[in-house]
Amino acid sequence: MKFGINVLNFGAGTDPAALRACAEFAESTGYHAVLISDHVAVTPDIAAKYPAPFYDPFTVLAWMAGITKRVELGTTVIILPYRHPLQVARVGAVIDQLSHGRFILGTGIGWAKQEFQALGIPFQRRARIADESLAAIQALWTNDVASYHGEFVSFENVHTAPRPARLPHPPIWVGGNSDAAMRRAVRFGNGWHPINIRAGWLKNLALPRLREIAEQQGRPIPALCPRINVRIADHPIEDEQRLVGHGTIDQIHADLQELENLGADYVTLDTYAGDPNAIRDCQAEMKMLGTIAERILDLPHERLR
Repeated sequence: MKFGINVLNFGAGTDPAALRACAEFAESTGYHAVLISDHVAVTPDIAAKYPAPFYDPFTVLAWMAGITKRVELGTTVIILPYRHPLQVARVGAVIDQLSHGRFILGTGIGWAKQEFQALGIPFQRRARIADESLAAIQALWTNDVASYHGEFVSFENVHTAPRPARLPHPPIWVGGNSDAAMRRAVRFGNGWHPINIRAGWLKNLALPRLREIAEQQGRPIPALCPRINVRIADHPIEDEQRLVGHGTIDQIHADLQELENLGADYVTLDTYAGDPNAIRDCQAEMKMLGTIAERILDLPHERLR
């Protein structure tokens, strides 16, 4: 099981120095991946949760490709309807080339109605747009000349070079906890990327449903690649009230062991405390992630040296 860090690319206290420090920390500490989130228009509904400044994920990941050597670089998650898939495929392929095959495309359909309105994109059709985008991106990443014809996405004989370095293409993670998201993950994804999960729901409901959908579609079960919000507590939290990743060091350790037992390939650790008015403390985030790396994950600094 590999471990990634969700590097916060928004809010007061976020700047190039903080972004660089987190990327270098992840690589030197032994984490396997650095992933960042996406918004294009910081409308009031976005600002209430994820305030400006908001750094573009693709631009930051391309920059990080040059200042890191080993960690994988991904999105958690890119909102597919906001960009034409020709652009997503091209930028993703270039980042994969610049990083020598380290790019991961985490994807989602979005939730912010005001942001969709600002971008002139029909909110109610976002799922269909996302499905067509994923199909188009796969075609663009696996052919020298690609064509696709759909309701929202249509192009003919587009030359795709440079193709991604990783073959057959970079991993595609599909985010979301809903039944529709699981169907999309089975149809288009290499990984299913749920967030804010509870252990009982994942084990007893979600994963059996994912297997059922895969059987119905006659497709492989996508890898389990969750993102969990980590909050270290001094005293145990009752399991009935607890998200995976919240609690004492021992509880978080048990959560990660359970995810491994359930077959998770990657786990992304998210340090965002949820307060949009707080000034980001990069040092505090790295201290907490360093504690987890040392006391739970057994990721010594020397691993990547």
